[in-house]
Amino acid sequence: MCISARMARLYDEEKALCSKYVHSTSRGHEAIQLAAAMHLLPKDYLAVYYRDESLLLGLGLTPYDLMLQLMAKSDDPFSEGRAYYAHAAIKKEGFPTIPHQSSATGMQAIPATGMAHGLKYLVQQGLLKGRNKPIVLCSVGDGAVAEGEVSEALQMAVLKELPILYLVQDNGWGISATAKEMRRMDAYEFAAGFKGMERLKTDGSDFRESYLAVEKAVEIVRRERRPVLLHAKVPLLGHHTSGVRKEWYRDDKDMALHLKEDPLPKLREVLVETGVNGDKLQKLEDEAEQIVLEAFKKASASLEPAAKQLYTHEFVPTPLKQEKGVRTPEGAEKVIMVDAALHALDEILSDHPEALFYGQDVGMRLGGVFREAANLSKKYGEARVFNTPIQEAYIIGSTAGMSAVGCKAIVEVQFADYIWPGINQLVEEISKSCYLTAGKFPVQTLIRVPIGAYGGGGPYHSGSVESTLLNIRGVKVVYPSNSADMKGLFKAAFYDPNPVLMLEHKGLYWSKLPGTEGAKTVEPDREYIIPLGQSRLVLSADSQRAESGESAVVVTYGMGVYWALAAASRLAGRVSILDLRSLNPLDWEAVQSEVNRHSRCLVLTEEPWLNSFAESLAGRISHACWQQLDAPVKVIGAQNLPAVPLNVALEEEMLPNGDKVYRGLLELLEY
Repeated sequence: MCISARMARLYDEEKALCSKYVHSTSRGHEAIQLAAAMHLLPKDYLAVYYRDESLLLGLGLTPYDLMLQLMAKSDDPFSEGRAYYAHAAIKKEGFPTIPHQSSATGMQAIPATGMAHGLKYLVQQGLLKGRNKPIVLCSVGDGAVAEGEVSEALQMAVLKELPILYLVQDNGWGISATAKEMRRMDAYEFAAGFKGMERLKTDGSDFRESYLAVEKAVEIVRRERRPVLLHAKVPLLGHHTSGVRKEWYRDDKDMALHLKEDPLPKLREVLVETGVNGDKLQKLEDEAEQIVLEAFKKASASLEPAAKQLYTHEFVPTPLKQEKGVRTPEGAEKVIMVDAALHALDEILSDHPEALFYGQDVGMRLGGVFREAANLSKKYGEARVFNTPIQEAYIIGSTAGMSAVGCKAIVEVQFADYIWPGINQLVEEISKSCYLTAGKFPVQTLIRVPIGAYGGGGPYHSGSVESTLLNIRGVKVVYPSNSADMKGLFKAAFYDPNPVLMLEHKGLYWSKLPGTEGAKTVEPDREYIIPLGQSRLVLSADSQRAESGESAVVVTYGMGVYWALAAASRLAGRVSILDLRSLNPLDWEAVQSEVNRHSRCLVLTEEPWLNSFAESLAGRISHACWQQLDAPVKVIGAQNLPAVPLNVALEEEMLPNGDKVYRGLLELLEY
């Protein structure tokens, strides 16, 4: 406690240096945090929040470790100078595992619950050995409990009876707003609505009471493997952050009330009452002073990150470099895309007991609204293939926790139009994890997203969202257009150690739409894998036409392949079609090669084209290939409207088709 308090004072004293980067301290929260640290084992898992400095010190981290991150130094052991203070990322012997956490309040509750979910699964499957099984502790502020994503986490914790302790630290403030301004109940009262949640309260400023409360909570979670919420009332003795200082919004009366509950003098008084010599206590305070000042001096002199460090750890390297397996095995039958996905998933579940699949309606009874998981729950059990509530944030965000404990989650968002509630988890918790932990915690997950319009799906079941997803750095995005690619990309996405979004066009699932018969292909063998980032030339123009400048290339993906094929059938020998298959990573070399060969390019997408990935790609082509181009790069996409209408005639008017692409190619070829 003395060390933590001295660090907080030092940061104010050395404001010019220490406030260069925004930080919070644990001043006032020390007792409950140290009590929590003392009950965690190295095998456990922990999700901290931005004020958990004392908890980290209690685990054995040093002031020097934390100060390296405070000053964003090169040797910051958690993030190499990328993340805020007390945003630990630890995968180290002798310490609980602490994966990436964002600064978005309450968001850590879902990945933390995903960790507990994964641990329960591993125990059920006999994949986690030993008598004393790990638990998860999720630390969160009381104000953050108002977040909807915390409710999703609590709902799943009680529904699945998960081994997790939610430690809620309530200091009565949410930045400059008081608890009374923000909510009618505290976290303890709120949790009463989650049937099966054990609830405990403690005075988080009293170390003895905190220690016993944490001891009881941890014993329940560890022994009975069910969730507990511990609400700890604490004072806030520091600033919200160094950038939002207490004197800006707190008066003397409020500060005086909080100072009465300062954990440090409270513990000192108890120690004196129990016979600890005052000189010994003074010696501890003096030692703390020395430790903190020496750490500060050493951290201040540490090196700044080199510029080249900026470019490391966006992804961890994938072992999949070459296409392998047999794409068209002799005697194999043709399958539709939805069955190719089903078979790939079945083979993965068969080969990998650590793999599981979940989402809305994919479990028992239905097996997915597109029958893409038919009978898998019956075959593998409801612990492995199961339905979730309507909680896109949990479906997506829990996979970060699953990955941290060694599970390999495959999940599905039922329609692309409903991915938005999960975007926060995808952006804050998943996409940044590898980069902000310096490669320690890549999130291995495959997120399936049925996408696209066909036959009157209407405004909430027809959307194309790839441009939004491609603006999220740190995730990969693939988009198969036929059954063979579906299976090969599915396998590659699963084995990739990074997060992969697989966009699956609903209109291609069954090859029922006129002109999409080519989506039904011979099924590749079990070993077939297509490395992400490799395009495929679906159609090649005649060499003579290309050499004489009478050809063009269509760069596209998904349904665009079939619109392009329809148009090309009317322009014999004059059109090449490049199916990107992977949008990130992008096969830029193939794009550039084909554009240079033909000198004319049409980029085709199903999305509204304005400000889209397609328009961006066209701009890149124009810049890189301008000396070879004989015409401006053309973009064709849907009309720039907010949604696809329900009426099929209006839908047809909005979307591209073979005729529209044909007219665009004619215009391009006339240059």
